[in-house]
Amino acid sequence: MSARPGRRRSSEGGKAVHEKAVHEKAVYEYATLRVVPSIERGEAMNVGVVLYCQRHDFLACRTRVDADRLRALAADLDLDGVRHALRAIDAVCCGDQATQPGKESMGGRFRWLTAPRSTIVQPGPVHPGLTDDPAAELGRLFDVLVG
Repeated sequence: MSARPGRRRSSEGGKAVHEKAVHEKAVYEYATLRVVPSIERGEAMNVGVVLYCQRHDFLACRTRVDADRLRALAADLDLDGVRHALRAIDAVCCGDQATQPGKESMGGRFRWLTAPRSTIVQPGPVHPGLTDDPAAELGRLFDVLVG
């Protein structure tokens, strides 16, 4: 009797055991990036997502500044400052050696990016998930959470 594809016989009692799939799902973590123009008012708008998957050596972010929506939230918002902060986040994601956090490991950079802070661009809480394609998952999360 031969084993079905994707399975092998173990030496312990002849039970079928699943082999690791080529596209096995891996744990990832993500956080939204949000603009909080006024801590006192507590209003926020999602402007990006950062995603880290250790198994796939993946750390990336996607961002978008919708100037009209942000101005509706806070007419006096410094949009250039928001764009500058998001470029800095992207540089850290990419491991830009010109930034101190960019010199850290991917996991260290993700932790730095998602550490709570009270700046105009803040990370949301970190959430886990499973994926076999972190880049596609980043795109999906971006579409759902930022739009």
